[in-house]
Amino acid sequence: MEGLEHSVYVADLFNRLFGKPVLALLGLLGIEPRNPHSPVPDYIVMVIIVALLLIVGLGLASRKLSLVPSGRQSLLEAIFQAFEGVLTDIIGESGKKYLPMIGTIGLFIFTCNMIGLVPGFMSPTSKLNVTAGCALAVFVYYHWQGMKAQGPLKYLKHFTGPIPALAPLLLPIEVISHFSRPVSLSLRLFGNIFAEELLIVIIASIVPFILPLPFMAVAIFTAVIQSFVFVLLACIYIAGAVAHEEEH
Repeated sequence: MEGLEHSVYVADLFNRLFGKPVLALLGLLGIEPRNPHSPVPDYIVMVIIVALLLIVGLGLASRKLSLVPSGRQSLLEAIFQAFEGVLTDIIGESGKKYLPMIGTIGLFIFTCNMIGLVPGFMSPTSKLNVTAGCALAVFVYYHWQGMKAQGPLKYLKHFTGPIPALAPLLLPIEVISHFSRPVSLSLRLFGNIFAEELLIVIIASIVPFILPLPFMAVAIFTAVIQSFVFVLLACIYIAGAVAHEEEH
């Protein structure tokens, strides 16, 4: 399990540097860490690293923008145009206003998926806590946007359907349907990334040099596809929330 050991080394280094302040903060909050020697779990360390990479990387890439784009600016524009394209295809031109959320969650998940291929790191999305957090963020966001677009009462009314007599039947079905969305989003992403990372770790422990390379190439494809699926479903949920009343 070489890859998993390396991820522990990264967490150990982080905990050696910041473990005491974290323990002091947890003590003030009355929280008892599961492991006092490593109060910050490995996947939290990796999430922090991914967040810093995105903040610093995008901050540097967006400096000195010009009308004649450089290669760096062209790549940045292509990424955001791809997100805009998905939003406009599903929601329409008004979907561009959701770009900050969709772009952030998409880049975060993609980077989390990919960083596990770097020796000494792990994919935070191979932990259910991380994928569940992303799915819940989308869940809260699209309901919030739906209430903003339609008003709280009108938005909540669509859970009962257009026929009042059928409301007692449709309400529990709608509630179960909506609550199943973050479950399916989180489990799908977690299952795929966990399985690919575990496979690569096992193969690398048997033949550490050449044999893992084809599986790592497949893992890159999986990382892209799973990020796209997550973003696509998030856009579909937003579209359903903000456009429901327009359909009637």
